[in-house]
Amino acid sequence: MRMVVRPNVKELPGKKAKEIIEKNFEALAVTTQDPETLPIVIDHGDGILVYDVDGNVFYDFGSGVGVLNVGHAHPRVVEAVKRQAEKFTHFALNDFFYENAVILANKLAELAPGDFPKKVVYQNSGAEANEAMMKLVKYGTGRKRFIAFYHAFHGRTQAVLSLTASKWVQQDRFFPTMPGVEHIPYPNPYRNPWHIDGYAEPDELINRVIEFIEEYVFRHVPPEEVGAIVFEPIQGEGGYVVPPKGFFRELKKLADSYGILLADDEVQMGVGRTGKFWAIEHFDVAPDTIQFGKAIGGGIPLAGVVHRADIAFDKPGRHASTFGGNPVAIAAGLEVVEIVKELLPHVQEVGDYLHARLKELEEKYEVIGDARGLGLAQAVEIVKSKDTKEKNPKLRDAIVKEAVKRGLILLGCGDNSIRFIPPLTIKKEEIDVAMEIFEESLRAALG
Repeated sequence: MRMVVRPNVKELPGKKAKEIIEKNFEALAVTTQDPETLPIVIDHGDGILVYDVDGNVFYDFGSGVGVLNVGHAHPRVVEAVKRQAEKFTHFALNDFFYENAVILANKLAELAPGDFPKKVVYQNSGAEANEAMMKLVKYGTGRKRFIAFYHAFHGRTQAVLSLTASKWVQQDRFFPTMPGVEHIPYPNPYRNPWHIDGYAEPDELINRVIEFIEEYVFRHVPPEEVGAIVFEPIQGEGGYVVPPKGFFRELKKLADSYGILLADDEVQMGVGRTGKFWAIEHFDVAPDTIQFGKAIGGGIPLAGVVHRADIAFDKPGRHASTFGGNPVAIAAGLEVVEIVKELLPHVQEVGDYLHARLKELEEKYEVIGDARGLGLAQAVEIVKSKDTKEKNPKLRDAIVKEAVKRGLILLGCGDNSIRFIPPLTIKKEEIDVAMEIFEESLRAALG
């Protein structure tokens, strides 16, 4: 049994961290780093623990931004990487062959819902997986248009940026993006354009979204030109929004009636994060494509698409990736799949426990408007009051800053939400410590 180690922060950032952060901004282009909020320079990690270069100890409730579902430096993943690296580290799968790539593809296809033949195309990142999905849909169906959702995040590369509708800064100065994408409201039970309480009236919310597609989108977009509806089963960067249980069944009925595919982006919610291997399994629907990434490689870049075999690329040169399906990443992925399958009952148990703890805090604090999630994909939405639901991003940011000072790494999502996505190996006792720190941080931010 792993001992419960508490976070311990003496000075943040410490002397070494300050020096490295300064050099970082001299040498590297600006991405999303924010040293005012998360001034952490990692030295090493172990499970849910992160140790920085100055000896501070943190709980990683961001899992390396959804990558480390099996935790930092999982010994089985480390050993698998070592074994493969001693054999060969690269042999381009777009031109040559290796058995492990076939074995992992078969495992992923077997785990994917749907009683139809499937294939896999490997990529390096979630954005690349979604790019490959778009090419598969266009090539396999002959249709060139897509429907996506507001608040969606599918990546930042030029084509998938047309699907992403999370924050305006992601689009700023990059127009034009790929044409042919229509956006529709996501069925957010807590806040939606129709001001429906989706928890009390889920069917009404579902009907409004389906109606929006049929009565508004299909008024000016020919449905026979739409190749796929692209979605996240739980919106990640959009705020960890869980739609009503029956939504995807109704969406599939609509899609099937027009011959439109469902493209399921599981880059952040897949690989056990929600207590099922794929998050879409909670909704009893078989999508036509599943885009995966982030967690599948245990920290080694690996991504791809599990897709219907009948839309597969059928001629050499249609699509390829030099590093997609890298043998070291595949070795890690094979081990991650087995570890996650073993962890699924545990994830459901501790996920329910974390959700219950967050719901208790929702009842206790006026500024927590909504606590939501499935498995270990949980979030709270920070508001000015429960009555108005007015967003409170300043308080959200202050809570995150206070938490990291106390050794709890949290990440924002949406405009005003905080996500709780620890490694799937977390124990209830560690959740208790994290909730203690979170509540202290909330009180400190409130002043």
